[in-house]
Amino acid sequence: MPNFSDQKLKCRDCGAEFVWTAGEQDFYQKKGFDNPPSRCPACRQAKKQQRFGEKRMYQAVCAQCGKPAQVPFKPTEGRPVYCGDCFRQMKKK
Repeated sequence: MPNFSDQKLKCRDCGAEFVWTAGEQDFYQKKGFDNPPSRCPACRQAKKQQRFGEKRMYQAVCAQCGKPAQVPFKPTEGRPVYCGDCFRQMKKK
């Protein structure tokens, strides 16, 4: 296994300096990527959103507490929808 070390790179979009960590380099190698990233994480995220657009959010009412909620899927009639707080509480159980 190659011995990677953190590298400082410069973003081609905003010019900011960012660190390409050894762990990221290992990930890139395992995925078969030959070149280091040319954009900082913030510019990569912005580019991704530009390319794929924002996720559409749908309005719903929480089936447990009755509060308004926004969810990233279209609610289906007859199936309960939960707000983030209630969903997290249910997941813990």
